[in-house]
Amino acid sequence: MSEKKVIFSGIQPSGKLTLGNYLGALRNFPKFQDEYDCYYSIVDLHAITVPQEAKNLRANTMEILAQYLACGLDPEKNTIFIQSHVSAHTELMWILNTMTYMGELSRMTQFKDKSQKSEANLNAGLFTYPVLMAADILLYQTDLVPVGEDQKQHLELARDLASRFNNRYSPTFKVPDGYIPKEVGRVMSLQEPTKKMSKSDENENAFILLSDDDDAIRRKIKRSVTDSLGIVQYDKEQPGIKNLIDIYSQLDNKKAEDIVAMYEGKGYGVFKEDVAEVIVETLKPIRENYIDLLKNKDYLEQVYANGANKAERQARKTLRKVYKKVGLIERKFL
Repeated sequence: MSEKKVIFSGIQPSGKLTLGNYLGALRNFPKFQDEYDCYYSIVDLHAITVPQEAKNLRANTMEILAQYLACGLDPEKNTIFIQSHVSAHTELMWILNTMTYMGELSRMTQFKDKSQKSEANLNAGLFTYPVLMAADILLYQTDLVPVGEDQKQHLELARDLASRFNNRYSPTFKVPDGYIPKEVGRVMSLQEPTKKMSKSDENENAFILLSDDDDAIRRKIKRSVTDSLGIVQYDKEQPGIKNLIDIYSQLDNKKAEDIVAMYEGKGYGVFKEDVAEVIVETLKPIRENYIDLLKNKDYLEQVYANGANKAERQARKTLRKVYKKVGLIERKFL
C-alpha cells in the first residue's frame, strides 16, 4: 500500500470565517481526510504581522478551531494544531531566511499591497512572512497545498526554496504542488461583487459569517447589491446577481442555467429570499455545532494539544535533517 500524499493548509486567526472560506476551502477539507495525510494549522504567528488585541487573537484562534471541527474535520484523521505550539516553524524559517534573496521578497505582490496600505506598520515580519509560510509547508514534506490566486506567488517561493536547499545540500524537502479542488467556489463581496468576499471587510453587510444567525443571513442577502435590470440572469454585466447564483448553485448543487430558468419572470425579491434560505439551511447545523464546541473548552484544548504533539514529531524529523546538513551540532540533553 502506497503512502498517502500530504496536504498542508494554514489559516490566520485574524477574524471570523465567512461563507467564502467555507465554499472556497472548508467544505472540501472533510473529503480529503480519508485520502490524504492532512495538516491544518491555525497560523497565529502570521496574524501578528499586523497588530492584534491579545484577547481577540486568543478568542479568534479558538473560534477557528471550533469552526474547523464544526465543518466536519475529524481530529483523529487530521492533524489540527496551532502554529506557535510547534517551534520548528520559526526555527526552519531562520534557516530558509539565510537562503532567501531580498529581491524575491520585495517582488511579493501582497507585501507591496500591504506596505502601501499601512506604511506606519511596515515591519520586518510583513516582509519575511512568505519565508515562514514556506517553512510551514516544507516541514511536513508536503505534496499538495490548497491555494487560491492570492497565494500562488508564496507557494512558488516555497518551491524555489525547497529546490535551492536540495541543490545546495542534497535532497531534503519535497517540492510541493498547488492543489485546486474541482469543486472550488469563489464567493464575492455582497456589497462590491467585483471583489472577493473578505472577513476583514469594514462593511459587515459585505460578508456572511459561519457564525451569523438566520436573521442576519437573511438581512445581508436582502441588502446585497444587485442592479436595476430586474432580470435574474448569469451575466458578468450583472456581477451581484451572478454572485448570488454562484452561491445558490454551489450550496444546492444546481446548474446556473437551471436557477436562471426557475426565476424567469420573477423579481429579485423572491430570488434573494430563496438564496438566503439555501444559505440558512447549510450553515445552521454548522453554527449550532460550533456553539456547542465553544462551550467545551476542555475538548478543544485536547484537540489542539494532540495536534501539536503529532505535528511536532513530523516537524522535528525534518528539522533534524536540515540542521545536520547545514552543519549545526545536535543538541545533547544531560
